[in-house]
Amino acid sequence: MATQHPMVGAEIATLGGGCFWCLEAVFDNLQGVVSVESGYCNGRTVNPTYKQVCNGDTGHAEVVRVTFDPAVISFREILEVFFTIHEPTTLNRQGNDAGTQYRSGIYCHSPEQKLVAEQLIAELTANKAYSAPIVTEVVAAQTFYVAEDYHQEYFENNGAQPYCQFVVAPKVAKFRKKFADRLKS
Repeated sequence: MATQHPMVGAEIATLGGGCFWCLEAVFDNLQGVVSVESGYCNGRTVNPTYKQVCNGDTGHAEVVRVTFDPAVISFREILEVFFTIHEPTTLNRQGNDAGTQYRSGIYCHSPEQKLVAEQLIAELTANKAYSAPIVTEVVAAQTFYVAEDYHQEYFENNGAQPYCQFVVAPKVAKFRKKFADRLKS
């Protein structure tokens, strides 16, 4: 989705779960989501480029900034989708994508978001939802830089590209199956 003017009462969730193309493709289709922007969060370099972030020297995570309507979908529901579409137990890795920029992270915009995230992780851990410990970092959102234009709507615009076919498409299909009742029409 292209950047839209924030609606009154909208909230923001900033999430890192590997390549931002995968997350954006899923959240774009979720009811209650107003906009999704791919970008870079919580690093040291001002206005980093994709190449700089991919080199792993900037400290940024590849993230999506999801603007959502809390009257339609809660932050917890956003996180439930998030934990379904990525692997939160592999440190600095999602599949073949390795490096700190691919870390699993929830970058909180309020103390309430931090509490919700920590409670959900505790529940997933207690329920043994994963065979290994969850390594998702839960920290305050500090900086966010919008990624270059060609990263926005990447899956929608490049669906035939091999990475999209073999990595992004299966995650989108899994999401569509599990959350069919939450899809935008």
